[in-house]
Amino acid sequence: MKKTAIIIMIITIASKFLGFLREITLSYFYGASAISDAYLIALTIPSVIFAFIGTGISTSYIPLYSNIVQEKGVPRADLFTNNIINFVIVICTIVVFLGLIFTVPLVKIFASGFTGDTLELAVFFTRIMLFGIYFTGVIYIFNGYLQIKNNYIVPALIGFPFNLLTIISIALSSNFNVVYLAIGSLFATASQLILLIPFIYKKGFCYRIILDRHDEYIKKLLLLIIPIIFSVSVGQINVLVDRTLASRIVEGGISALNYANKLNLFVHGIIVISIVTVMYPLISKMAAEKNFAGLKRALSQAISGINLLVIPATVGAMIFAEPIVRMLFGRGAFDEQAIMLTSVALFFYALGMVGIGLREVLSRAFYSLRDTKTPMYNATIAVTLNIVLNIILSRFIGLGGLALATSISALFCTFLLFISLRKKIGPFGLLEITRSFVKIVVASLVMGLLAKWVYEVLLLYLSANISLLLAIAIGAGIYFVLIYFMKIKEVEEIIRLAKQELKKLTA
Repeated sequence: MKKTAIIIMIITIASKFLGFLREITLSYFYGASAISDAYLIALTIPSVIFAFIGTGISTSYIPLYSNIVQEKGVPRADLFTNNIINFVIVICTIVVFLGLIFTVPLVKIFASGFTGDTLELAVFFTRIMLFGIYFTGVIYIFNGYLQIKNNYIVPALIGFPFNLLTIISIALSSNFNVVYLAIGSLFATASQLILLIPFIYKKGFCYRIILDRHDEYIKKLLLLIIPIIFSVSVGQINVLVDRTLASRIVEGGISALNYANKLNLFVHGIIVISIVTVMYPLISKMAAEKNFAGLKRALSQAISGINLLVIPATVGAMIFAEPIVRMLFGRGAFDEQAIMLTSVALFFYALGMVGIGLREVLSRAFYSLRDTKTPMYNATIAVTLNIVLNIILSRFIGLGGLALATSISALFCTFLLFISLRKKIGPFGLLEITRSFVKIVVASLVMGLLAKWVYEVLLLYLSANISLLLAIAIGAGIYFVLIYFMKIKEVEEIIRLAKQELKKLTA
């Protein structure tokens, strides 16, 4: 699992850097403005409308497919896959039809502060981008199918065509017409599905037009996804509240939150998603085979791996929030106010980085055991807390309060999931995980303080951007030296694997 996760991580890093270039391009041409706000809301609406359905299906699909293979073989599992695809297409058609009719009220729900030209532009963008739901729905399933077949590389690559086409559309929209923002986004989404299709067929999948609502496994899927849909939908309610409150706090607030969240999720995408992508099909198969010892071992490794890489990233993001935002976005239409707003939001988002990462892992553990209700109850409690804190903290800290509320709720949610999972499966190495956690926190704090000192010294002689990059590099070196001498089990295991690979290359 570790070796595959590292390969996925390398691909994801490249994809995320391209994604950052996309955000930098948007910030350069449009800054934190009414146009960027309208565009981001138009991106958000289709994803929120369909995300709860798509996530529910894809999350339940992997363990259920594994069970069907165990019970009735691959052909029956592929038939089930075709059935799901066709049901998703039907659902997408209904969603698009309703979305086109009720676009104006939808936009007003997601951004109640929009008026005049901004509202009209958001409605126009949304009506074009709604059709991307068709592609997104099938992508959810095809990604899961390839991961089940041990092809993790291609699903990790779909970000490349998406980001490239989006960057091109942003540049074209600035030079010609803003309509290219929406059209480019639609084509970018379609490019992801186009990339997946050849590899799906290479794995032996053959598309068939079948729509059997009496399929016993469709019924089982529905029982599994209903709690997941509810969990994701309450999470999307929080996104809605965030966007609405941000649109009322300051013009460009939605954009500032978006840029900060993208930076925060950069680490999440590289580390957490890479680990979860490999872990989930593996533990789903273990759960189907009743191999609980292996499931606990894989889960413990995933948790420790995330702590090892996310905690230092959290400290770094908090200490260098303003210099990072200035280096990445501080040019073109992205002015000082936008830098300040985004930096504050990033600082508070970073506090919950570990919570968001571990929540992904722990939720997948429940889903692999075909328990979707526990994460649902947990998510409901956490989102309720988040919305209450959003309303309270935004009055005192503005945009930063929205980010802080998200972080607090993520950490609280993770704490509840740890308790629930231990009750369900028994001990899974929490004592060892806690020991490693404490060592990693200490090493990260020392790294952060030294990196900050190095940055301030370098500023006397070098530019801010060069000083920042050197300070981050030196801080990373300090961190890895510290964790090496702290005798952390996961680090020793990584070094052992690295030595084995090195011997193979030199043999």
